[in-house]
Amino acid sequence: MTRIPHETSGEPNPLHALSLDRLRRRTSMKWRAYPDDVLPLWVAEMDVMPAEPVVRALTEALALGDTGYPAGTGYAEALAGFAQKRWGWDGLAVERTAIVPDVMLGVVEMLKLVTGPGDAVVVNSPVYPPFYQFVGHMDRQVIEAPLGADLRIDLDTLEETFRRATQGNRRAAFLLCSPHNPTGTVHTADELAAVAALAERHGIRVVVDEIHAPLTAGGVAFVPYLSVTGGGNGLSLMSASKAWNLAGLKAALAIAGPESAAELDRMPEEVSHGPSHLGIIAHSAALRDGTDWLDALLAGLDDNRRLLADLLSEHLPAITHRPAEATYLAWLDCRALGLGDDAAEIFLHRGRVALNSGIPFGTGGAGHVRLNLATSPELIAEGVRRMAAALD
Repeated sequence: MTRIPHETSGEPNPLHALSLDRLRRRTSMKWRAYPDDVLPLWVAEMDVMPAEPVVRALTEALALGDTGYPAGTGYAEALAGFAQKRWGWDGLAVERTAIVPDVMLGVVEMLKLVTGPGDAVVVNSPVYPPFYQFVGHMDRQVIEAPLGADLRIDLDTLEETFRRATQGNRRAAFLLCSPHNPTGTVHTADELAAVAALAERHGIRVVVDEIHAPLTAGGVAFVPYLSVTGGGNGLSLMSASKAWNLAGLKAALAIAGPESAAELDRMPEEVSHGPSHLGIIAHSAALRDGTDWLDALLAGLDDNRRLLADLLSEHLPAITHRPAEATYLAWLDCRALGLGDDAAEIFLHRGRVALNSGIPFGTGGAGHVRLNLATSPELIAEGVRRMAAALD
């Protein structure tokens, strides 16, 4: 796919703003899970300062003492405006949305609406580990439909999995990750329409995690699942948390297509009590006013993808790597290095660099690692240097 560079916004690259010393003062998971001699390039937190509109909105809220319970549809309106401008999608109807605490808790609530205990939930492995954890904890059965060798949805495999999932006329759901984590694959409109057609044929309900939607590489277009032919009975979860690094400010939106509004209406009212009012303020400001910051970030991520490819080619040529079409994550196939199934463990103990092990991502994850690119070029270069040193 031809990659067209992102338009420059005039904003400075957010990935160049912070030194390692300053980052180590943070108390979040990324920077406190390992000793100080470990370089953390793992969990999906970005090494950035917040977008100025987000800081301003939160500062104003605190100055007013506006720290109570959330109310209104401002978040949904901000996301609808962003979707129309960014993706050309005007089908995000505010009246078919509900606030939820975060995307994964929203996924759980949506799956409860369309499946029952013991029913199957299909996932495309390798996939975000909490898919397995949350689905298993809600007494559903995870059934894998592995991605193809090209790291895209294998429609034949998916159809056969749908058949197995619905044996005995059981209800089933497909939990779709779009864009896909960890591979960074962006599903095309044709692929998503084919998924919708298969789901309709087999009576499968589609719940889609679209949290990484704003984080596409240059020249790559994100397509909302609810916008494609046949996608109208799906349920989507979206959030500004990944694209603007707001994971600590909890908020997300559940979105129903025109044919799934009745299901969303059945979601328990108390679910809407979980989101943070300050989180909603922050996310809304990001979507409304933080697009210049986002564009600067996206251009920086494009640079980092190219940098990583060059560094791996020079220092670790045995690693197979396809630059991601979206997300700020890189999925690295380390099997040719002979490090066994858990290459991340070797890189951690020998190289003192923390990456995500591929094993928890399910079938297709063994021998792989996931690397977080949302940091400075200097730290990416240091991370690759440490990985190479682990092989000496």
